[in-house]
Formats: sequence, structure tokens, C-alpha cells
Amino acid sequence: MINGILNLNKPRGMTSHDVVDRVRAVAKQRRVGHAGTLDPMATGVLLVCLGRATRLAEYLMASPKTYRARIRLGIATDTYDAEGQVVEERPVEVARADVEAALDRFRGRILQVPPMYSAIKRKGQPLYRLARQGITVEREPRPVEIYELRLTGWEPPDLTLEITCSPGTYVRSLAHDLGQVLGCGAHLAGLVRLASGDFRLEDAVPLEELTPDRLPEVLLPPDAALRRYPALHLDGQTARAVRSGRAIAGPPPEGEPLARAYGPDGSFLAVLEYQPDRGVWHPRKVFA
Repeated sequence: MINGILNLNKPRGMTSHDVVDRVRAVAKQRRVGHAGTLDPMATGVLLVCLGRATRLAEYLMASPKTYRARIRLGIATDTYDAEGQVVEERPVEVARADVEAALDRFRGRILQVPPMYSAIKRKGQPLYRLARQGITVEREPRPVEIYELRLTGWEPPDLTLEITCSPGTYVRSLAHDLGQVLGCGAHLAGLVRLASGDFRLEDAVPLEELTPDRLPEVLLPPDAALRRYPALHLDGQTARAVRSGRAIAGPPPEGEPLARAYGPDGSFLAVLEYQPDRGVWHPRKVFA
């Protein structure tokens, strides 16, 4: 079985699941999954996990994301993006200074209402299925965080934003909400994911270039998902304890309570989680 992570540049028009199917065909194995959905309209960084690396997808999905978003003012759609039906058109009487001022209210920690056309479930049913039936339901606002929000292009009625945000942020909702604040309506006209954590677009492999011959060359090791966590290098006895699922003593972390553990030969062993009440590192996921 092939184990590892691919940083792929998803083309426009494909779903994230379409990309997974393509990777399955290239790798000739079923155990493949993506770490963070991109809508069909979007392009850019899509991380795909193969084999045992699928167990690490949660750590990839927890990383901040960076996007370049093109937003069109004056037209609102039911999906909040260019693929939806137009529900309202208004004149655009907005200056760049108005946009700059409006962006202030979206920076930092905010509450965001997800779009009806989303995979969020209500009573076990995805919202987009209800939306396709013409049913609209109340959605609870969800806390998200916008770390960076910059206006990088102004060609009315279009504007371009560069956004770094927490996982779970809907850029479509941001576009829609910005249009509401400006009083003219808006929708997301284009989206590129520039980065997912420290995986960047300039390092991504175009999906059309992924072949069986090139796969080993571009495949990253599973522990690439854990780069932001400190590394603990263990001696033989301690490594055997971790392999057996036993907690080990060690210094407390300076930041997040997770670490990646390696054996004396440098092989990746496990994800460890620090338990401050016991003062030990407990194996959260063992890989060797």
C-alpha cells in the first residue's frame, strides 16, 4: 500500500471527490481521501492522503487556509457564487474606500452563517439537498476567524481579496455578507486556495501531471501533516513503549500539546499528546 500526502493543484470544474477518484486510479488503491473540500468552481491547493496517511487528515484540516477570492458586486445568487441562480441585481455605487471600511467588520473573530448550499447537515441531511428542493432553514451562526483580509484588486464591479482564515470559513458567505454590508449585493466569482497550512500553491502538482511514474517523486511522507508540531526522538526502549501504546515521560510542550515521535532509526512512530494531569506523553495515533 502507498502511504503519503499529495499537494495537488485542483483544476476548475472538478469536485474534491473527483480528484480523489483520479488519485485512486493512479495509485491503484482505494484508501485515499482529501483533507479539506474545495468547491468545483475553485482551484488551488487540495491535500490528498493515501494509505495510512488518511489517519492524519484531521491535522491537515485543522490548519489555517489562504485564498485569493474574486468578488463581483451588484449581483447576489442563491449559492453565493457564480454557479448559482441570480436572485437580485442592484446598481453598484461603491468606492474603493467603502470596501476598505466594510472589510474592517470581517477581520478577527466573527460569527458567520453558512450558506444553504453547503454540506453541513441538519437532522442527518446535507443543507444543499434541502436547498435543491427549494427549502430554506435557519442556520446557526458559527465562530470563525479571519486572520488576514486584504483588498488586492479593485476593478469595479469586481474586487479581489486575499484571505487567511480558520478552517470552516466559507469564503462564499464572506462575499455574500460583504455585498449586504455594501448595500449592492455580491457573489463569489472566482476562488484559488493559495495555501493550506504550510502547503503552498507554488509547490503543488497539477492534477493532470500526476501519473503512476511521477507519483513516487511527488509523494510526501505521512508525517508531513505534522510539520507544525515539535519532534521527539526516542531511544529504543521508549520507542517500544510507544509502539505498545504506553505513555512515556517527557518535558511538557511549550505550545500545543501534540508532538511527532521518531524511533532511534529516524522512522516516524506516532502522534503523541501531552496529558498535564499525569505529566506524560500518551500515544494518540501509532504508526509503527
